Amino acid sequence: MTDAAPIVARHLTRRYGDFTAVDGIDFTVARGECVALLGPNGAGKTTTIRMVTGFCPLTDGSIHIFGRDIMREPREAKARMGVCPQEDNLDPDFSARKNLVVYARYFGMEGRIAGARADQLLSEMGLAEKARSAIPTLSGGMKRRLLLARALIHQPDLLVLDEPTTGLDPQARHLIWQRVRELKSRGGTMLLTTHYMDEAQHLADRAILMNQGRIVLEGRPAALIAAEAGREVVEVSRPDACVVEFVRGHGWPHEAAADRLYVYDSEGGRVASALAAKFPAMERYARPATLEDVFLRRTGRSLDAAS
Repeated sequence: MTDAAPIVARHLTRRYGDFTAVDGIDFTVARGECVALLGPNGAGKTTTIRMVTGFCPLTDGSIHIFGRDIMREPREAKARMGVCPQEDNLDPDFSARKNLVVYARYFGMEGRIAGARADQLLSEMGLAEKARSAIPTLSGGMKRRLLLARALIHQPDLLVLDEPTTGLDPQARHLIWQRVRELKSRGGTMLLTTHYMDEAQHLADRAILMNQGRIVLEGRPAALIAAEAGREVVEVSRPDACVVEFVRGHGWPHEAAADRLYVYDSEGGRVASALAAKFPAMERYARPATLEDVFLRRTGRSLDAAS
């Protein structure tokens, strides 16, 4: 068991009546790796996370956490896992510090050690002055940092972060990024879900893109960007038929969405220069390709009913 991977999911499936939320997916998270699970609303990410963390039963397949079957050995599997949930489920009747201490006790941590660990984490998260504060008095950013501290209180071998920075201001968001980078530098293993592609690109060693319950793409962010979007994207505002025909004639990969044309350049600079020479008055913008371009190319730019 000691050498088993933190997460091994095989043929993972979850159905709700006739609806299949997760459709037979396979993935593994290795030790010391940060994996980002991405996808639009309704893709199956949250259901996958709930199955990994033991909050949702599997319809079919298996999940092993460090070799422990999450359904047959939930206590042993969860003991090595820290979870920072999407929703705020802090105890409103306890202070910030007591939330951490009580949670630590669930994992058998002795009171004195739990207190020292809580104080350390509150300091690291910039919450030392809020130790005695009631939960309802904390800002959204403070609650998110406290949830992360709670997930770390028992020093888990695997950290699951479900949209940890949703709704946060830039300062709070970057503070959490900093803490995650520090955990990574110490060899921490993480499974992350986020709707912020820059967050995934910044933090993840590997990205898994889901859509309609299935995995559609998987790999290192930089490799996915290079393969799917190239080095540069040129956005053309309100393109006319001549511009579109020019792009098609050169065989450049492109997408049209509303009043924009997105042209993908594998080399960088080539498309922008050619468009500028041919249509000097045309409004355009060239920028580096990102993981968001990969996301939109593979899952679409329009919202569906599930979103």
